[in-house]
Amino acid sequence: MGFWDSGPFGNDDAADFADELDEATAQGRIAMIGAVLERIATTGITEDLDGGDAPRAVAAAALVAAQCPAGAPVRSTYGPAMPMPRFPGYLRQLAVDALDRLVTAPSWLADGWRDDPVWRATISELRNVLDPPQTETLFEL
Repeated sequence: MGFWDSGPFGNDDAADFADELDEATAQGRIAMIGAVLERIATTGITEDLDGGDAPRAVAAAALVAAQCPAGAPVRSTYGPAMPMPRFPGYLRQLAVDALDRLVTAPSWLADGWRDDPVWRATISELRNVLDPPQTETLFEL
């Protein structure tokens, strides 16, 4: 697998995933995004992540994050050309869980990008869009 960029679609697996999404129906796209996020999010801490699913999960999380209020559209030559359907709300938390798992050892993806501040910032930004930090308190303690 080749990586040419630290963005969500800057690798062979994510670019292939984008092609597969383009060939699927709207419901199929939702199912594909949910399936890859679920596989990564539920991979146990003692299991190493599957090679192809890890970069696909980052791409899937970026697509979900793009539909959040603070999300930015995915702009990549290698990303999906077809418009994405509106994703169900549960995919947001699944994307957060998948990103959290991707940066938790053992993770060959995180190990490979450990020294790249752009990749780390990309993952952090996606996570913050999907699960924004609370900025106000509901009541004083």
